[in-house]
Amino acid sequence: MPPDAALIAETRAWFAKAAKDLAAAEYETQAPSDFTEDIAFHAQQAVEKALKGFLTWHGSLFRRTHNLVELGEACLRLDSSLEELLRRAAPLTEYAWKFRYPGDPEEPTAAEAAEALAIAQAVCQALLDRLPPDVRP
Repeated sequence: MPPDAALIAETRAWFAKAAKDLAAAEYETQAPSDFTEDIAFHAQQAVEKALKGFLTWHGSLFRRTHNLVELGEACLRLDSSLEELLRRAAPLTEYAWKFRYPGDPEEPTAAEAAEALAIAQAVCQALLDRLPPDVRP
């Protein structure tokens, strides 16, 4: 029996949002000003949305959270081969909030932002590689 069209659409929607966050982060790497905090934020958001898309596809419920460790653990119950990659992505959790408001800690360095983006790209690709082509945005 082919997958449900609604499930395909919902999963695709999560990955489309993740792709927009990746595109925003990539665009900001070329900006004339320093947007490292935004790059880090979008990297975290891309991973979060991709993980939620993966869980959606597998019918695995998740709560409203930005916690990549929690979401990653749920994904690992479905595919343990993601462990090393999701372990690398876990520290991105703090980028959901760490640099978002005045008075917060120093901004991430350009190297930290670039690493966050590279991890996010790898996670999104790895998750998409484990799903049918129909869910790709």
